[in-house]
Amino acid sequence: MDMCRIARKVALGLVASVAALLSGVTLSAAQEVVSGEPGSPSSTTTIDGKQLPPTPPKFGGVIKEDAKDSKPWWPPTVVPPKGAPNVLLIMTDDSGFGVPSTFGGVIPTPALDRVANAGLRYTQFHSTALCSPTRAALITGRNHHSVGFGQISEMATGFPGYNSIIGPDNATIGGILSDNGYATSWFGKNHNTPSFVYSAAGPFDQWPSGMGFQYFYGFMGGETDQWTPYLFRDHTPVYPWIGKKDYNLITDMADDAIRYMKELNASAPNKPFLLYYVPGATHDPHQPTKEWIDKIGAMHLFDQGWEKLREQIFANQKRLGVIPANTQLTPWPDELPKWDSLSLVQKKIVTREANVFAAYTAYVDNEIGRVIQAVDDMGKLDNTLIIYINGDNGTSSEGTMMGTPNWMAAANGVLELPEAEYLRYYESWGSDQTYPHMAVPWAWAFDTPFKWTKQVASHFGGTRQGMAISWPGHINDVGGIRNQFHHVIDIVPTILDAAGIQAPDMVDGIEQKPIEGVSMAYTFDKANANAPTKRATQYFEMFANRGIYHDGWYACTTPPAAPWLLGTKPLPPVEQYKWELYNIDEDFSQANDLAAKNPKKLKEMQALFLTEAANHQVLPLDNSVLPRILTPRPSGTAGRTEFTYTGENMGIPVGNAPSILNRDYTFTADITIPTAGTEGMIATMGGRFGGYGLYLLKGKPVFVYNLLNLKRYRWEGGVGAEDWLGSSLEPGKHTIVFDFKYVGPGLGKGGTGVLSVDGKVVSKQTVDHTIPFLMSLDESMDVGVDTRTPVDDSYTLPFQFTGNIDKLTVKIGREQL
Repeated sequence: MDMCRIARKVALGLVASVAALLSGVTLSAAQEVVSGEPGSPSSTTTIDGKQLPPTPPKFGGVIKEDAKDSKPWWPPTVVPPKGAPNVLLIMTDDSGFGVPSTFGGVIPTPALDRVANAGLRYTQFHSTALCSPTRAALITGRNHHSVGFGQISEMATGFPGYNSIIGPDNATIGGILSDNGYATSWFGKNHNTPSFVYSAAGPFDQWPSGMGFQYFYGFMGGETDQWTPYLFRDHTPVYPWIGKKDYNLITDMADDAIRYMKELNASAPNKPFLLYYVPGATHDPHQPTKEWIDKIGAMHLFDQGWEKLREQIFANQKRLGVIPANTQLTPWPDELPKWDSLSLVQKKIVTREANVFAAYTAYVDNEIGRVIQAVDDMGKLDNTLIIYINGDNGTSSEGTMMGTPNWMAAANGVLELPEAEYLRYYESWGSDQTYPHMAVPWAWAFDTPFKWTKQVASHFGGTRQGMAISWPGHINDVGGIRNQFHHVIDIVPTILDAAGIQAPDMVDGIEQKPIEGVSMAYTFDKANANAPTKRATQYFEMFANRGIYHDGWYACTTPPAAPWLLGTKPLPPVEQYKWELYNIDEDFSQANDLAAKNPKKLKEMQALFLTEAANHQVLPLDNSVLPRILTPRPSGTAGRTEFTYTGENMGIPVGNAPSILNRDYTFTADITIPTAGTEGMIATMGGRFGGYGLYLLKGKPVFVYNLLNLKRYRWEGGVGAEDWLGSSLEPGKHTIVFDFKYVGPGLGKGGTGVLSVDGKVVSKQTVDHTIPFLMSLDESMDVGVDTRTPVDDSYTLPFQFTGNIDKLTVKIGREQL
């Protein structure tokens, strides 16, 4: 659909009315404006923007029988209104209010400081508490449920507010600005394409290109390994780390954005751009370069522990004026350990984790600074609106109480590890040998002065983001602070306001849902420094944790379970959640619950939440985790139990690959071996941090099951086989079968696997456990090759199969849950 739309736009020319074109009359600012000689190649026009794309004009020249008697005529090129700025929209990941130095944190963030010092800092700006919902709201200007993202796509369900589909009635800022003459691009994290349409089969209307972004360079899903990322350029998987010893996506992404801007400037220097820049930092895995780890480690920022860190951040925030002088530091929760309760070894481990997280923060800010400097070097900074949002939700507490060297293990319910496992990875923490996350108490501290963390929509620890905006010549209170209550849905109308472009009524013939945000441009004027907010009401909801803001009051539910339990604790029915009440005009940090003192006001706020919920597709409320993870979703392979592949196939996404979790399965590989010693990957999913691989190693068949990098089970020719001589397979045709019988019902149970060749059993082994929930988030299924990380260390990538895969069949049984 996206390519068709692009072609149609080129054909239409995106022009204004014929009368205006022929007369050359300049219309009002809200209507079409034509510049240059009508019909000439240099003629341009702005459009009123109500209908995108607009009705094509009639040919304005003259056509006779002979060309010499005819007059050519070109449709004018659409351009934004005069003075419309470039837009650099930046957002980092999983970073709370107390992380950056700009808002009192101890981690240096000079790029964010630069934007704040050249513009404004916003102290009451909010997210939705989770990754892709915030991003959907950011690019559409509508609440996350209104555009189908009440949850992350990996937990999508078949309700309008939760299906992870941004429909054609919700045009994004990319599509709107593109249709109005901007060059639009997207770099980094894309968590807004449904996970069930990641494949080469598309459809691509839900990819960045289909959402109006003309260029995309980034990764799909919520996270990726920064050393070997699940990376796409537009619709095509790319592998830029191959042959680059020191590759890291954080730098590569900045390099590509700078390259793109330079090429754009060389080709069309007057064309304004929207560059949407959203790196994966500081979402897990925390993987900065060693240079940054060493630099931050030498600063000894975290040696005094998490309680002292909170006190230091709190003092810095008051000194900077980013929290009111009467703000109270919310108490340290009883369920989190105090620093002095840790052993010296434990303190050493978690300090290392914090250093790596801080290095990741400083590293990504440094690379963002390079992108900003590139804009400056091109001489475009004076007309560039920069919006830099620190984090798409609060700091993540999903790393277990002591942190983890492999978050995939934590995601599968492994919340405790022996101390030796941490010491094993101490020096390599953050390298390509780890997929790490930090201890929960650090996350709480990095959300100072608030309670709670990422995932918790009811409290500001999950939703309060530091933000800075600069726009030279248009903000007359440089270095100022703004305290108005605003939300991520307010960014789109702010950009449109700055560009002089209105939100369309119709796009591709489809009536658009109203933009639900309000412009923040009124705050650019110093005279409005203390003006009342134009956002009177805003609801919040995630996992049935609820919040509602209205005219300085805030009511919210008490989270019944902590997010670091990762869904392992049963939750009460949503109607039994306790409610709290705060006057945040007087209580910035939600420290004093007034619910018992003012039950009337609480009831008013609860009723208002239900009204907002009904208006924005929030219902039905759902606090389930596991059922939503496991729910069937549409895809090109939905409902299939048998999959067949021939030859080499790489990059098959998880949603389109056969799932072998919690069920019986059988791999049958019909192969042809041309010469003795043939080897290579036949089929693999996942890699170093969990997955499987069926391959030949020096001609011998092997099946490896990697249990989350905690243990590897290995079936191979010559091990426990009565009929197998242990030599390589002879040249010719062979059939290799791996058959696994699952011992269910239940999640992550064991079973028995049998590896056979040409009907003869060569290895049989029983395992106690298997992966219960997630085998991979950022690796694909590959046939005939291995594209990212190896499932074990017996081979090196890409381990391309040197024989022929005539046919690979994978049969899966029903889930035994």
